[in-house]
Amino acid sequence: MSQNFTPVCSVDEILPNTGVAARVDGRHVAVFRVGADRFHAIDNIDPRSGASVLSRGLIGNLGERVVVASPLYKNHFDLSTGECLEAPEQSVRAHAVQVQSGRVLVALA
Repeated sequence: MSQNFTPVCSVDEILPNTGVAARVDGRHVAVFRVGADRFHAIDNIDPRSGASVLSRGLIGNLGERVVVASPLYKNHFDLSTGECLEAPEQSVRAHAVQVQSGRVLVALA
């Protein structure tokens, strides 16, 4: 089954090591640029608070994992899998990301 990719922004609209919020098919998604050319997307809703804030979290590493820390409760979410490291039951979905012709596209999981 093929994935339906939705354009969300241009590559230049996401500064390295930051995230932006987007709506893809009515879902709140956080799209992150890690370094110059790696992109990840996870749900933007913090499961503990219900607020749409994960795109504003700080990106970092915990061991080999690239994570974002929620700005509210500081839980860490793996950007590749959406797993919440402190409370796996509060994990979010990770979504597929592609870059084509300078545009960032996301397909919901």
